[in-house]
Amino acid sequence: MTERSDLSGQFIKVYSPEPHVVVVQLARNPVNAFHEPFWVEYGHVFDKIGQDPTVRVVVLASTLPKVFSAGIDFTALGALQTFDKDPARRALQTRSFTMAFQEAIGATERCVYPVIAAVHGVALGLSIDIIAACDVRYAADDTRFSIKEVDVGLAADIGTLARLPKLAGNQSLVHELAYTARDFSASEAERMGLVSRVVSGGRDGVLKIALETAHIIALKSPIAVLGTKRTLQHARDHTVQENLEYVATWNSAMLQSSDLTVALKAAKAKQLAIFEPLGKSIAKL
Repeated sequence: MTERSDLSGQFIKVYSPEPHVVVVQLARNPVNAFHEPFWVEYGHVFDKIGQDPTVRVVVLASTLPKVFSAGIDFTALGALQTFDKDPARRALQTRSFTMAFQEAIGATERCVYPVIAAVHGVALGLSIDIIAACDVRYAADDTRFSIKEVDVGLAADIGTLARLPKLAGNQSLVHELAYTARDFSASEAERMGLVSRVVSGGRDGVLKIALETAHIIALKSPIAVLGTKRTLQHARDHTVQENLEYVATWNSAMLQSSDLTVALKAAKAKQLAIFEPLGKSIAKL
């Protein structure tokens, strides 16, 4: 295991358990409640990871044994009290504040590499915003979820209501959970489509399974995986025909990669393919 102090911060700890895999850990005691410095750092960490050509896959977890995140630290909303007293100006400032928050939490979606969320224990409010922006979501069987925002007098505005309806197969249940703020279990989250696997063993158990998946992804062509993530994201927000045209254009460049030849030669020889690093720096795609 290699500590990645170049990527870590005050509230986020990053390490690499093997080549091309990094684990991003939420690490703000006592319950990983997000205040502004925490969410700003979260966004910056994932933006830096997205430009690191040695990375191929990311696992998001928590350092706390019984808590993924309790959601937002409501003392952080005290900043709203400093905004202008004029209603129009105050509204513009509030909108800017909210959009900066959204941008930070959406950093996992922006990251060019797949992000696997390994969730356990308490996962309330903002936790749903966070994991809904991840590519793969696993939960320990002790996870307790809640879309908590209506209980504090607001509609969830950092990503849950934008992304969850596109992830879940049961729209009635999405509405029920968003309107009632009731707790729901990992098994219910799996049935809904929020998570794809439920595993035993708490934090350590779900992290182990996430790392096994990350290991498999890290062995694949980084060009192919990066293109797959980008194409899946495009497909979510466009028609089938638009996405077919998009991937045809994308692959008109990416099929020129040496990774295709490397993969075919390795398959023919029944050997593990060894792919070159992506390059010096990866720009935002």
